[in-house]
Amino acid sequence: MFVYYYRLRDRYDCKIARLAILGDERDGWRAKPFEEELWGCRVQFEFPMIKLLDYAAQWHQLEASRNPFAVAVMAHLKTKETKNNAEARKEWKFRLTRSLYEQGYERQDILNLFRFIDWLMVLPEELKQAFQLDLALLEQERQMPYITSIEQMAMEKGKAEGKVEERQAIALNMLRKKMPVETIAELTGLTIGQIQQLQSELPSP
Repeated sequence: MFVYYYRLRDRYDCKIARLAILGDERDGWRAKPFEEELWGCRVQFEFPMIKLLDYAAQWHQLEASRNPFAVAVMAHLKTKETKNNAEARKEWKFRLTRSLYEQGYERQDILNLFRFIDWLMVLPEELKQAFQLDLALLEQERQMPYITSIEQMAMEKGKAEGKVEERQAIALNMLRKKMPVETIAELTGLTIGQIQQLQSELPSP
């Protein structure tokens, strides 16, 4: 913190505000002020701190807040809480993502906040697919194809180059949920023909 401070102070020749956000898991730990002394020359550097764990007791206020920082704090807290429980993490990831729509954020705000949630709350591949399906159904229900838009899924398709089997598995789940073939094609990158072939292989009800 001190190094950041004096380098910015020297570079821009102005007053610098500094704030430490503590994301560790130790309840009682707080960073101490920086002190250094040599031959009668003494430096003491203090800065305000925010401890994210402290917000756990204010969960209801976080849920009611429209401050984007509240979403980031909730995602952080639930990531820590579900470290050894992937199923619970998936449920909380979906709940936090759904709240973005319920809070009435604009499309770009939803995308930006979701990118943070998605980066933080990493899921194993099988639960990631289940989450994507739940999200697709949510956006279809609300008629807000923001995160699962063609542009966003194109990014995922680029990462999943050659993983046709995974996209087919997602498409099968969507078919079982009675989603329209055209919507499935947009979300998975599969062709209409490929999806219709998968549809024909499903057992008759």
